[in-house]
Amino acid sequence: MKLSTYFRSSAAWRVRIALGLKGLAWTPDFIHLLREGGEHLRPAYRARNPTALVPTLETDDGALIAQSLAIIEYLDETHPTPPLLPRDPLARARVRAFALTIACEIHPLNNLRVLRYLGAAMGQDQAARDTWYAHWIAEGLAALEAMLADAPGPFCFGTGPGLAEICLIPQLGNARRMKCPVDPYPRLLRAEAAALALPAFAAAAPDRQPDAG
Repeated sequence: MKLSTYFRSSAAWRVRIALGLKGLAWTPDFIHLLREGGEHLRPAYRARNPTALVPTLETDDGALIAQSLAIIEYLDETHPTPPLLPRDPLARARVRAFALTIACEIHPLNNLRVLRYLGAAMGQDQAARDTWYAHWIAEGLAALEAMLADAPGPFCFGTGPGLAEICLIPQLGNARRMKCPVDPYPRLLRAEAAALALPAFAAAAPDRQPDAG
């Protein structure tokens, strides 16, 4: 398998974690989002992924899959051990709700292209963009913290990692990079600590990627 990835992309980071948890071998296809206007915007990459976003997974059969959660669920369905979602339908729905809060509610509002648009098209200075970013991070993390109110730990929804942690760890990483407070969310930090003790999470971190820099 080949993964189009950028070291600091939280969506690509999610897929790297999933590949690590599954113990799957993969080849990186480095797509730099900042170099020369963004390699993801070039026609050759758009032909592979019309959204011009990372990640893109190319399967061993040459099929192309976009969107991190679609890729992760594909990996979970084709390589079911270890499972990334609970078997119980209600428990599975709760994990998906947690993951989708990150992937659909928090991350899109603070994605690179949104922040660029706020600056270039809307005339917002860096301070205003930072305020925007911090507002949506705080709103989102507070909701996630509440979702874990009854969770026994140490992970988000049980005794092992899964889709919730796969999405949470990159989001907390982004929050810290943008100097957003994370101390108000002890349940999230507990799950983060449990996840980061595992090799798959450590190996997927941005600073461990060959294209970091």
